[in-house]
Amino acid sequence: MRASELLGRALVRCSTRVTIEGLENVPRAGGALIIAGNHVSHADPACVAVFITPALGRPVHFMTKAEALGWPIAGRFMKANGAFAVRRGAADAEAFRLARRILDEGRVLGVFPEGTRSPTGGLQVARDGVALLALRTGAPILPVGLADTDRFWPRGRLLWRLGGRISLRIGEPFTVERGLGPDGRRESLEAVTTRLMVRIAALLPERQRGVYGPVLAGEVALPAASGPPPRVRASAGGPASAKTSRPNS
Repeated sequence: MRASELLGRALVRCSTRVTIEGLENVPRAGGALIIAGNHVSHADPACVAVFITPALGRPVHFMTKAEALGWPIAGRFMKANGAFAVRRGAADAEAFRLARRILDEGRVLGVFPEGTRSPTGGLQVARDGVALLALRTGAPILPVGLADTDRFWPRGRLLWRLGGRISLRIGEPFTVERGLGPDGRRESLEAVTTRLMVRIAALLPERQRGVYGPVLAGEVALPAASGPPPRVRASAGGPASAKTSRPNS
């Protein structure tokens, strides 16, 4: 284990209680891999880096905004643990090419499909880029649920809090496919993304399942290859809800 990982683990464990479940699901073999988790705190990438990387035996590469790598302490830690910069305002296509290059080279990519930290602690509607990367590269996805890191290091707070507890739950790796229904229509990219996010939601406490909670609870059916996917939106009046979209006319 590298010095930065040892230091990071010691710092987190001295600050809060940490529970880790599912380390046996981390692939020990080489090859491309996508680690996908929920995102509620600045602590999330660090937790993946210091608690999952040792089990992998190789670095996890996170796409990070360029200015973050210039931070005096956190920036050095991120660089030491495989982070690479994406310029603020850069086209999504550029970030996608960088991510795909990592996977094409057989390395490990760390991603947060929501694209930004959740302001509520619950899952937000995810972007489709991670599902598209997995489909085009064939890389398996390792889902990770990070619980209560938003309470450990809340948004808007310069430093983390002492005390409390956080947990990491690691699911079984899986690959995604884009099937065809009986009518010959291809499954939507949104449907593939929904299934990915439901895997992450299943690893989280109920308060953090957000817009994917109703899908996991069976209140909204998982999308089928032959039908329109559920379009998940946050309701305007309070808790998140999921609604089924109509097919385009």
